[in-house]
Amino acid sequence: MNPIRSHPVGTEAEVEDLDPSSIDDEKFDQIYPPTIRELSSLFWTPVAVAAEAAKLLVTAPGTRVLDVGCGPGKFCLVAAAATEGRFAGVEQRGELIAAARQAAHHLSLSRVEFVHANLMEIAFGDYDAFYLFNPFEENMHGHTIDSAIPLSAALFKKYTKHVAAQLDTRPIGTRVVTYMGYADDIPASYDCESALFGDDLKLWIKKRESDRDIERLGLRISRSYRGANGWVAPRPSGE
Repeated sequence: MNPIRSHPVGTEAEVEDLDPSSIDDEKFDQIYPPTIRELSSLFWTPVAVAAEAAKLLVTAPGTRVLDVGCGPGKFCLVAAAATEGRFAGVEQRGELIAAARQAAHHLSLSRVEFVHANLMEIAFGDYDAFYLFNPFEENMHGHTIDSAIPLSAALFKKYTKHVAAQLDTRPIGTRVVTYMGYADDIPASYDCESALFGDDLKLWIKKRESDRDIERLGLRISRSYRGANGWVAPRPSGE
């Protein structure tokens, strides 16, 4: 496997062969420009988490996984190296997509692709499994990557509702992994099957079809999930 190469200030110093299960995050992040690297601890998936998440999602060679809000593609890169799945990331920020594509080129990873688009333009039916690292929390809290895209509480609700609706249409057995957050975008048709990394990484599997009668009445089935303090209810509506 080709080595990770850093490229700050035009250099290409070899770091070491990519071992997704053990490489240090600081070392991995050398593949990105400094401005992107500095955001890693807050916004990009840690290497160990990405490798474990990929193993939870890929159940057979060629499993197609979509990373919603992929940033510079760190999850997809580690996941493609750790499994035999195929990984696609969608991201609104063009600078991050360019960094993701450049990193994939340096690592010679062919089973990854990065799409510069809004998630509303993505056909969820093209994928078998999904990864969500709090993709919409920027709209709700003070931590932001930059000012390149609009952010608002209204967009948070719009995007989470859209993702939940799309996931709800996927077949029974569909796998979704979430990292951090309240899992607002996971519909009631999914159950949390396992929780790792202090309960921050959760595997959800679709177990049932939604009750259309309840939906027509405007009600929502409440389902609990495993949080850091045990099994708790989802975030109350409006928060």
